[in-house]
Amino acid sequence: MLDWFRALLPRACPGCGGQLGREAGLCPRCRADLHSHVETHSPLHPHVTPHLVTLGAYRGVLRRSVRALKFSGVRDLAAPLGQALGAGIPAEWHVQAILPVPLHPRRLQERGFNQAELLARAIAREVQAPCLNALKRTHYTSAQAKKHAAERQHLTGAFQVTQPLPRGTILLVDDVLTTGLTLRACRDALIDAGIPMQSIKYAVVAR
Repeated sequence: MLDWFRALLPRACPGCGGQLGREAGLCPRCRADLHSHVETHSPLHPHVTPHLVTLGAYRGVLRRSVRALKFSGVRDLAAPLGQALGAGIPAEWHVQAILPVPLHPRRLQERGFNQAELLARAIAREVQAPCLNALKRTHYTSAQAKKHAAERQHLTGAFQVTQPLPRGTILLVDDVLTTGLTLRACRDALIDAGIPMQSIKYAVVAR
């Protein structure tokens, strides 16, 4: 009964702090400020070709939204963030499958959900491609965001492909790109499974 009552109360928008009311995720003003763009330069790809879709730098509305999703469990934020990312994916990529960066089972149990999977499912609805949990994380690592880049743990071999994947473009999804170590480790697992590097693209909320 108490949860039902709280659902009727005005809530603060995680992005700007303004009144959210009964809307889910972000207020209309913050939603309107979500603009995706494609990048060619990042720590992820050796070739200068469009390969990364992001909503911008990890600050302001994006930083507050990611933190509310990831650490405060505001899961309905995944829908507007993922929808905005999906809207910016070039049609010529012809995405055939969307893969969220997986959490280790221990981390998944601690958090209760995988924020990358929630984002990937929202993107999948936007681009009409399947979301597949085809990657498995085999190494448990401490929270990467809390470590200086030079101290981050080496992630080689930390991921494995667990099922056959379709031919064509594979889109890897995560919440934030920092040094790129995690996404590169996922990329390497896909390459080991026979996916050409040029067929791997990426989508992150912020970098």
